[in-house]
Amino acid sequence: PPTRFTTNMKSVNQTVISGFILLGLTDDTELQLIIFTIFLFMYLVTVLGNLLIILATTSDSHLHTPMYFFLSGLSLNDIILVTCTIPKMLVNIETQDQSITYAGCLTQVCFVLLSVGMENCLLAAMAYDRYVAICHPLRYRIIMNPCLCILMVIFSVMGSMINALVNGLMVLHLSFCTELVIPHFFCELTQITKLACSNTLIDNILIYISCCVFGGVPLSGIILSYSQIASTVLRMSSSEGRYKAFSTCGSHLSVVSLFYGTGFGVYISSTVTESSRKTAVASVLYSVVPQMMNPFIYSLRNRDMKEALKRLISRILSPL
Repeated sequence: PPTRFTTNMKSVNQTVISGFILLGLTDDTELQLIIFTIFLFMYLVTVLGNLLIILATTSDSHLHTPMYFFLSGLSLNDIILVTCTIPKMLVNIETQDQSITYAGCLTQVCFVLLSVGMENCLLAAMAYDRYVAICHPLRYRIIMNPCLCILMVIFSVMGSMINALVNGLMVLHLSFCTELVIPHFFCELTQITKLACSNTLIDNILIYISCCVFGGVPLSGIILSYSQIASTVLRMSSSEGRYKAFSTCGSHLSVVSLFYGTGFGVYISSTVTESSRKTAVASVLYSVVPQMMNPFIYSLRNRDMKEALKRLISRILSPL
């Protein structure tokens, strides 16, 4: 009868509001212990490494340049990204409780979208900085002035925040009539949309637009910047000048390749395999690994950062 159907729908909607189930990466208890140890180690390394980058860039006057200003913002963003996903997964494994509240899931969605959007924008800003430094060295200080750098970060934050809030509000309008199980270790927007039984056409269009704006546009800017850099460097007569120019871009190119390479890898794996669990494992590559590796890339490939970190560590250890 219609009355019974309405009652059942209401009970389902109440269950939706109460929360979801995060399946994580595996159901095996022994593997969960190994995963817990690995992810705890990766989380601590990521937070500590990026925190050292922030402290080094803020405390050393030699690193008060636009490039390191964006780098400190990138490090802070990486800490936020891993903090909004990994701790919840560790708690779920420790308590053997895979549930997450509706509000907690929505919060994860918004912060992940905010952080990923910021990551793209900051990488594009760093590419533009390298373009100005190599292609217009005499006008570098005029173009990359503090006001422009701050405005670029503010617009990145505001744009990413609006994108996260709009997509988060769209999730609020979804109704769920199926199992509320997310085959992932955190609440991912596309996975939540797949669980909805209501019409998700507008949501999918919005996700596509968001990917184009906050993924495609920054990547196009990075490619354009480096194509101009390559053209300028190849016209240099001195081999030493070419090497010096390329070496200043080495760290950033490595970070860009790692971030977008793993992102494309996850996208390809999700289209090739039908296993959601395998896709969840692959997503670790873009949501955890680049954030952990960024401090190592910049500290190992960048002489100025190496020296700044040595001075910072010596100051920290000197009282001991």
